[in-house]
Amino acid sequence: MTEMTMARLQELMVVLYAVSLVFYFVDYLNRDKVAHRSAFWVLVVVYVMQTGFLIDYMIETKRFPVLSLFEGIYFYAWLIITLSIILHLFYKVGYAVFFLNAIGFVLITIHTFAPLQNEQSQVGEALISELLFIHITFAILSYTAFAMSFVSGVLYLLVYNILKKKKWSKQFSRLPSLQQTTTSMKASLLTGFPFLLISLILGVQWATVALDNWSFFDMKILGSFLILAVYGSVLFMQRSGKLIGNDFAWANIFTFLIVIINLFLGSRLSAFHFWI
Repeated sequence: MTEMTMARLQELMVVLYAVSLVFYFVDYLNRDKVAHRSAFWVLVVVYVMQTGFLIDYMIETKRFPVLSLFEGIYFYAWLIITLSIILHLFYKVGYAVFFLNAIGFVLITIHTFAPLQNEQSQVGEALISELLFIHITFAILSYTAFAMSFVSGVLYLLVYNILKKKKWSKQFSRLPSLQQTTTSMKASLLTGFPFLLISLILGVQWATVALDNWSFFDMKILGSFLILAVYGSVLFMQRSGKLIGNDFAWANIFTFLIVIINLFLGSRLSAFHFWI
């Protein structure tokens, strides 16, 4: 398949993704069952296309595509779509699906229309190891969990404001309860935090063994440990009852913004880093 054909198919995938989001939005406004089903099946087409591109890239490069920020963004978006489809099929939380796919759409758009950045960083193929692969995989999984905690925080604030103002609408019945969103935030943090901790431990161990010249004070490394510390503090304060309700939701939202800043800006400022 030529590069031009692949590029056109990637663009078509972005368009279909946008169409799916429009259908989800129509369903959000009008509780339209046709729009709801259409949004899901268009999303399935996008997922199949993205999975196909992912497999094709793996066959072409003979490795897992997470060894640069450019590749990592694509895999991150794929994980988010996977999570949203699972939620749609088994948990029926339409609003979480909509918000997750909004994040995924932004990532796919960045990947598709940004200048080609497929070149690898200093680590190079000579330094690729199973340890590095596990480090990156756990990092991406933690970011996916944190994205879910962000979405749950947004939904919590939305439900809280509706209840406070007592302005019921036909959309309200489809929103999760405050208890459900709180449980989702807790579960996401309890998943993401240990994944990130494992990722950082393995990453430091790999760098010590594989790299001759690296600094613990690299901006990306410092940013990642800052995120770990902040999420750890959020978990501790929530468990001790010092961070509940709206404060807990806002903590999830603001901390995820730090994750996004570290993901993109940290990679730019890092002397050698490309993912986390």
